[in-house]
Amino acid sequence: MDPPPAYPHLWDGLAAYLRGIDGALGVRPRAVLVVSGHWETQQPTLNIAAKPDLLFDYYGFPEHTYRLTYPVSGAPELAPRVRGLLSEAGFESAAAERGLDHGVFVPFLLIYPQADVPILQLSLQKDLDPALHLRMGRALAPLRDEGVLIVGSGMSYHNLRDLFSGRGADAAASFDAWLGEAVADPKTRDLKLTAWRSAPGGREAHPREEHLLPLMVAAGAADGDVGVRSFGDSIAGKPLSGFQFG
Repeated sequence: MDPPPAYPHLWDGLAAYLRGIDGALGVRPRAVLVVSGHWETQQPTLNIAAKPDLLFDYYGFPEHTYRLTYPVSGAPELAPRVRGLLSEAGFESAAAERGLDHGVFVPFLLIYPQADVPILQLSLQKDLDPALHLRMGRALAPLRDEGVLIVGSGMSYHNLRDLFSGRGADAAASFDAWLGEAVADPKTRDLKLTAWRSAPGGREAHPREEHLLPLMVAAGAADGDVGVRSFGDSIAGKPLSGFQFG
């Protein structure tokens, strides 16, 4: 999407970061397991569509953004393994066939533009419990040694009301600094992320936490790895960060 006239280079840094992820990994995964901030269910649910459509789950955007295509294959064959790991950790799970929401197809249009890496999407839980999502990530950690890339697709700052308003810049900066420190240390990471609501600027950065929780799943799967800030930029005066484990 073209940036607002007042911010002609708004997305340049983020786009470059996403385009560079494939090369930065050093190895092509056999599949991606992705958790997006745009799918919530009562229990962990896997999208087992073999050829998922796209869900244009946004409103009021330019007409061409509703004609995007991303003909990626799903990874239904991976679903039994994921459900087995979740079951071993005490999670009841489900399967469904649905399209890919824009938290999946928009970044992956840049990460894997040829749509040549299968994608299996896993839902967030409606209770939005950070400890539960960290535990879900820990259950999925073995997938990392099986050629599966685990991706949390959300935003480190997601207060759309204040994003372009000029309000909340100090709170956004405070939360971004806190989040980088919290993610980095595997010894204290779970404790800090579970208590994110009491972090400086936490609620100002995330009036509702669905865009932060994908990070919890990825952090839970980190299996003791240090978290590294692999992306940092300012979007309309608000810091935006991405993190990588391993």
